[in-house]
Amino acid sequence: MNPFTYTRAGDAQQAINAFQGSPGPFYVAGATDVMQLLREDVYSPGTLVDISSLPYTQVEVGPRGARIGALARLADVADDDAVLRYYPLLARVLRETASTQIRNVATMGGNLLQRTRCLYFRDAHTACNKRRPGSGCAAMRGANRINAILGTSEQCIAAYPGDMAVALVVLDAHIQLEGPDGPRSVPVAELHRVPADDPAHDTTLRPGEIITRIDLPASRFAESCAFVKARDRMTFEWALASAAVGLEMDGGTVRVARVAAGGVGTVPWPLPRVEHALIGKALSAERAAKAAALSVEGARSAGDNGFKLKLLPRVVEQAILAAGGQA
Repeated sequence: MNPFTYTRAGDAQQAINAFQGSPGPFYVAGATDVMQLLREDVYSPGTLVDISSLPYTQVEVGPRGARIGALARLADVADDDAVLRYYPLLARVLRETASTQIRNVATMGGNLLQRTRCLYFRDAHTACNKRRPGSGCAAMRGANRINAILGTSEQCIAAYPGDMAVALVVLDAHIQLEGPDGPRSVPVAELHRVPADDPAHDTTLRPGEIITRIDLPASRFAESCAFVKARDRMTFEWALASAAVGLEMDGGTVRVARVAAGGVGTVPWPLPRVEHALIGKALSAERAAKAAALSVEGARSAGDNGFKLKLLPRVVEQAILAAGGQA
């Protein structure tokens, strides 16, 4: 591990000032993701700015919406009675995330900002445009079974590994930010960016910005939602393909549909074509299958991950039927 300095911020402005005045700074709170990357020499920060004492741990949830602090622990949010009542999709996804031990430490904001990566990102001796821009992408012709099939470029095919952001896209969540230029709000669906020709930047955050809160609009999908995650083992494993679905039903007809996929895209991947194929239609196994087939439009495999072209539609279909009570 490379040497670095450490500073603890007492408020948001101190954190922002420390970030601006330090060489190679990095914010940490739970640090469950960052510490692994430090140990493996993937990160070499000049300064770690500890923001864990900032007052962003609230979990305020009701029928009109939710405000969840960025430093709230995953386990606390997953087990909150109001979250379970009004946003069961979020609770379900959080319980599918990582391990119990990590959920007891990891924060909501940190989980959103975990790096998009593949096997080669964590191997400092191989080419990775995300870790070392311009060095190439070893995954293109290497071990790429877990890599993305949607949103890829010639520079990077790493898959976004998180589960929570997929659910927050379905729930139309926004994040609240504080930074050198003041506060601003960003939809979670616009937080992560596809690699294009700049894989080193995973998000649209500006230098020095801190996530302070996650806001959710009034609950719409408490009665009809589902999350399906296909993976190699049942716990502490990234999704090979996942789908979060929220439906508003009018009898047996879909009035509103929100669908997003994980484990297959370079970002949490919204599926508007799947949604449009459901809206205004009577939900059935045939309708779900036809809609789910649209989930792989524009997808391309790199070799070993070709199985995801078949896996994703099946996962999406299962999630649609489960959300509609027809699993």
